[in-house]
Amino acid sequence: MRRRRAGGRTMVERASKFVLVVAGSACFMLILYQYAGPGLSLGAPGGRAPPDDLDLFPTPDPHYEKKYYFPVRELERSLRFDMKGDDVIVFLHIQKTGGTTFGRHLVQNVRLEVPCDCRPGQKKCTCYRPNRRETWLFSRFSTGWSCGLHADWTELTNCVPGVLDRRDPAGLRSPRKFYYITLLRDPVSRYLSEWRHVQRGATWKTSLHMCDGRTPTPEELPPCYEGTDWSGCTLQEFMDCPYNLANNRQVRMLADLSLVGCYNLSFIPESKRAQLLLESAKKNLRGMAFFGLTEFQRKTQYLFERTFNLKFIRPFMQYNSTRAGGVEVDEDTIRHIEELNDLDMQLYDYAKDLFQQRYQYKRQLERREQRLRNREERLLHRSKEALPREDAEEPGRVPTEDYMSHIIEKW
Repeated sequence: MRRRRAGGRTMVERASKFVLVVAGSACFMLILYQYAGPGLSLGAPGGRAPPDDLDLFPTPDPHYEKKYYFPVRELERSLRFDMKGDDVIVFLHIQKTGGTTFGRHLVQNVRLEVPCDCRPGQKKCTCYRPNRRETWLFSRFSTGWSCGLHADWTELTNCVPGVLDRRDPAGLRSPRKFYYITLLRDPVSRYLSEWRHVQRGATWKTSLHMCDGRTPTPEELPPCYEGTDWSGCTLQEFMDCPYNLANNRQVRMLADLSLVGCYNLSFIPESKRAQLLLESAKKNLRGMAFFGLTEFQRKTQYLFERTFNLKFIRPFMQYNSTRAGGVEVDEDTIRHIEELNDLDMQLYDYAKDLFQQRYQYKRQLERREQRLRNREERLLHRSKEALPREDAEEPGRVPTEDYMSHIIEKW
C-alpha cells in the first residue's frame, strides 16, 4: 500500500510540473510577443512585401503650422498614369539628394505586371510596358544619361522627347505625356555631401549644361580647380570658389535657365536673376507630378504610390547616418553655407511646406473615405439584421395545399 501511495504522489508531482512548465512557457511567449510582436514581420521573411493592410506610414502631425497657402489643386496629386499607353515618368536626378537609391527603387522595387529586367553587371535595366517593347521610365538606371550627366530641368524638357522618338519610333503614333519627378534635400546636408564627394575625386565635368542650344563658354563657367579633379580640397576651398555649381544647385537645376540668359551672368542684374531663378524653380516644382524629400523616406514612398497608383515591394528605409552627417562643422560655417545657398534654403522651406501639406491632405482624405466605408458597412449589416427571414415559419404551422402548389409552380 505504501508503494502504491508513493507512486501515486510521484505521478501527481510529474503532472503538476508539466502543467507548470506549459503555463510558464505560454506566459513567456505572450510577454515576448507583447514586446517584440509589433516589430516582427511574420510571414514576410527575406525582405518580402508587408501585408497590404499594414500601415507603415507616419501619422500626420495635427499641430503642423502651414507657412504657405496652396489651393486644393496643388495638393491633390492622383494621376491616371497609363503604363500601357504613352505616359512616361522622367526622373530629374539632382546630385547628393538620395537620387541613386530612389532610382534603384524605380527599377527594382516597384510591383509591376512586367518587372524591369535588371541583369547582374549591367548599369541599366530594361523597363518595357506590359503590352509592347517601349520604355515607360526615363532615368539613369533605365535609359542612362541620355540627355547628359545629371541633366537639369532646362536640358530634360528640351531633350527627352527627341531621345524617346529616336529610341521608340512607334511612339510617334500618338503624343507622349511626360510626368517629371525629383527629390530635394536639406541644402546644408546636401552641400556637405557634395563637398565630400568632390573631395574623393568626383567632378561631373562631363555634364553638358545645355541651354538655348549651346553649352556655356569657359568664361561663363570657369573651373574651380586645375588638373583632372579637385580631390583633397578643404571645405574652405570648396566654399571660396565663386563659380562652384554646388551653390544653390537645387534651384538652378529646377529653374528654366533660358529666362536668365543661361550661364551668362551679365544678361540681367544679379538680384533680379536670383529672384527669377527662385520663382521659376518654385513654379516648376509645383508643376511636377511628384517630388519627395530625402529626410522623409516613408512619406515620400506614400505620396509616390498614391500619385501614380503604383506600389513598392519593400518599404523605404530612413538612413540618418550619411557621409554629410559625419562632418563636424561649427555654427559659423553652417551660417556661411546657408548664405551661399540662400536660394536653396528658400526653395527647400517652400518645398517642405508643400510636401507636408500634400501628405496631410492625402492622409486625411483616405481616413475620411475609410470612415465612410465603415459607416456604410455598419448600416448594411444592421439592415440585413432587421430584415425578416423568408424561410422562418411559425411554430406548429403546416404548409397548406395552396402554398405547396405555389412553390411547385415556381419550380
